[in-house]
Amino acid sequence: MRRRFDAVLPAILLAAGQGSRLAPLTDLIPKCLVPVRGLPLLGHWLNLLGSSGLSPIIINTGRHAEAVRKFAGKSPWKKKLILTHEEKLLGTGGTLLANREHLAGGTFFAAHADNLSRFDPADFIAAHRTRPANCLLTMLLFRSPTPESCGIVELDARGVVVAFHEKVAAPPGNLANGAVYLMEPEILDLLTSLRTPKPDISLDLLPLCLGRIYTWLNPGYHRDIGTPESYAAALEEFTFDPINNSRRGF
Repeated sequence: MRRRFDAVLPAILLAAGQGSRLAPLTDLIPKCLVPVRGLPLLGHWLNLLGSSGLSPIIINTGRHAEAVRKFAGKSPWKKKLILTHEEKLLGTGGTLLANREHLAGGTFFAAHADNLSRFDPADFIAAHRTRPANCLLTMLLFRSPTPESCGIVELDARGVVVAFHEKVAAPPGNLANGAVYLMEPEILDLLTSLRTPKPDISLDLLPLCLGRIYTWLNPGYHRDIGTPESYAAALEEFTFDPINNSRRGF
């Protein structure tokens, strides 16, 4: 059984991506509902967060919003869910600001829901609570088998990000940004200070936070399933537990 923790933390799943690279699969369903081992990707996220006690869980929708609403309405975690629709996408940072009323009270969880990930949120939160005093967020990292295709991070001795290397030919290592974060409410003030209409977490916020981003390496599984190749790989890999070296379900 997954451990629960002693404080209620809100979570926001950034799930409104178009999924154009996964067409024609995403012509009829949103990217967050593509199936992985019999369960839509969003269902894996809701099981992970809901069973750990995060609440509320905010989900933003864009294209195919009705399909997401129907899925959420049948979820065993539906009482925890808040759906918010974006007729025109606000940018990932803009989505955080649009949901400020739910997030500004303390630490909150944020993730790009087009990733497939297995980890213990309680361990992630414990790491965030031990972060260096000046850090405003903790970023989940994973070891990428293709670091030249990812956003690779460079760390100091404390595990704090000192440089980003975005899709370069020979990055210094294979530790990649998993686009899963624990953030402090001051992050929302930083986003506001950007004064840009559609602020982006990766492009706008993270460079502003350089030297103030703590990191935690996911010991489990993590893959962006945004391309047909990575999606096919996830379908093959996901039942394999890299921690216990055994086959199992989620």
